[in-house]
Amino acid sequence: MIDDILYKTFRALLFSLFSYMLLRPLLHRPLIYKARLAQMTAHVANGAVNGSNNSDAAGLALEDLPKSNVFTSNLPPDPEFKTPSDSYKAPREDLGPRMVKGALFTFVRPEETSDPELLGISPAALRDIGIRSGEEETSEFKSLVAGNKIFWDPSTEKGIYPWAQCYGGYQFGSWAGQLGDGRAISLFESINPRTKTRYEIQLKGAGKTPYSRFADGKAVLRSSIREFIVSEALNALRIPSTRALALTLTPNSRVRRERIEPGAIVARFAQSWLRIGTFDILRARGDRKLIRTLATYVAENVYQGWTSLPSILPEPASSTSSSTLHPFRNVPPEKTEGESPGEENRFARLYREIARRNAFTVAYWQAYGFTNGVLNTDNTSLLGLSLDFGPFAFLDNFDPSYTPNHDDHALRYSYRNQPSIIWWNLVRLGESMGELIGAGATVDDEQFIDKGVAKDFAPELVKRAETIIERVGEEYKAVFLAEYTRLMRKRFGLTSEDPKDFDELFSDALDVMEALELDFNHFFRRLCDVTVSDLGTDDQRKKMAGKFFHAEGVTGLGNNEEKARRKIASWLGKWRTRVLEDWGEDGDEKREMEMKKANPKFVPRSWVLDELIQRVEHGGERNVIDQVMEMALNPFNDEWNTGDRQQEERFCGDVPRQNRQMMCSCSS
Repeated sequence: MIDDILYKTFRALLFSLFSYMLLRPLLHRPLIYKARLAQMTAHVANGAVNGSNNSDAAGLALEDLPKSNVFTSNLPPDPEFKTPSDSYKAPREDLGPRMVKGALFTFVRPEETSDPELLGISPAALRDIGIRSGEEETSEFKSLVAGNKIFWDPSTEKGIYPWAQCYGGYQFGSWAGQLGDGRAISLFESINPRTKTRYEIQLKGAGKTPYSRFADGKAVLRSSIREFIVSEALNALRIPSTRALALTLTPNSRVRRERIEPGAIVARFAQSWLRIGTFDILRARGDRKLIRTLATYVAENVYQGWTSLPSILPEPASSTSSSTLHPFRNVPPEKTEGESPGEENRFARLYREIARRNAFTVAYWQAYGFTNGVLNTDNTSLLGLSLDFGPFAFLDNFDPSYTPNHDDHALRYSYRNQPSIIWWNLVRLGESMGELIGAGATVDDEQFIDKGVAKDFAPELVKRAETIIERVGEEYKAVFLAEYTRLMRKRFGLTSEDPKDFDELFSDALDVMEALELDFNHFFRRLCDVTVSDLGTDDQRKKMAGKFFHAEGVTGLGNNEEKARRKIASWLGKWRTRVLEDWGEDGDEKREMEMKKANPKFVPRSWVLDELIQRVEHGGERNVIDQVMEMALNPFNDEWNTGDRQQEERFCGDVPRQNRQMMCSCSS
């Protein structure tokens, strides 16, 4: 079959183009971080925080919140349960694991929860969805986030019936087959009346679905606490992310993982839960018609329509080019741009936008030291959101090879490899969309739509797709590099652009951090209040160097205090020169204020989350959840209103030595 030929051809061509990009950082240990940054950017801006910062909106009662089901109204359902009524009338056990083909979702209701306890909510999430403050105290809200209420009436068969998505994925580089929402069930889409933003509200840990495979459809409390906190923390750091509304304990649900654990449900939301794995499963099954349907849905309903997508770049992608960073949009859907063999139709523009969004997000991860831990294609968002949190972590000591996933023996998902892995995943998406991308101007021809690729047209189609995907790789790299550089400039307190900064300031700082095992985020926050007058002489700079050491003093192989102070002092001298260029002798106060807006005092480190879990699960504490959430929602503050100043400082202080670089499993 021509589809099989195309598939094998794409895989061979793209592997030869991009496999070295992926493997290079795994095979070579660079001596200095300049090489490391080059590797990160060699695999490489749109996007925004998944919510608003306007706290003035009063919000609505849950019942009055506008709701929709655009996803289930536009995409094909599971043929076994074509309607909500079919699913509702079926015994709940009939909605368990099986293969689902020709569909992108199954209608399935959450399993009921007995005696649920609402452990915490995010005030920011309430605001961004458009729910009024205080609604979380109502029985209706508590029932909803526990999976005991849906907005569908069986007597009239009116309303919105819950669903679980079907998708597949490559896990650790190997095809894993059908995956899907094995324990996540979407309740409805909400529309914020003020912002007009549509969110898909979803429960994680709500019971079995056809996509649960051999699992139980449940989520344990420890992983639920971690996701609840980090989702909101990332958003507060301006990192595109899915969000968390509420955390509910299911006290009568005992979940077997490595041990028997208490269960929980996270009520979470996002503008879209679609992921690269959604395309993967369709490509694996040869469902070219549904690939087109899905791509069209993504452009028209996840993004803001075909005209919102970026026009072809008028020049080669560059991290300093305005046309790369701010491409023209508003291209008519039917228009094909560019010259042979790389003409871009609207599906190519969609692919480019997805790549750009992900480049933007990865730049934030790298700039703030966030490591996802399990970047499979089913965990890679089509909207460029941080998605599905398992063994994630923020860096403690700066160690580029760190992975928080103790099953990742090859370091595939280490901090250093994240830009290349996301590009690897995007190449998988390019394979899935290859026919649509490669078709060029013929993409709407009846012959192509109905009968597929003619044999004599196949070489031209493959050549065009290959050219476009390779070009998108350069654009991904340029967007990543530009955004990463912009963020690092802000973190270092600089206002002007100097091409030498990347090598002489950013790279050298990271070299020093790694060699001396300095804490990544503490380094930046402590740098904020260092003044130029503190650094006037070499002796002053050596004295100031101690500010960046751990509580126990100098660490790192082969280091002593004198050597460490000398290294830091040398870098501080270069930083002082650049600060003086940008701020002058009297600009310290304003610079400190600006730097603190870019450098968080608090991030939810693994040891903090581990303590939180222990205190909630084993100590029976509840207030500590709200206290940590308050800090996560306001990471740039100097202090918070938690009522426990000592705890605030401890959570923001030096990481206990035995708790640095913690690892955990995917089991959740």
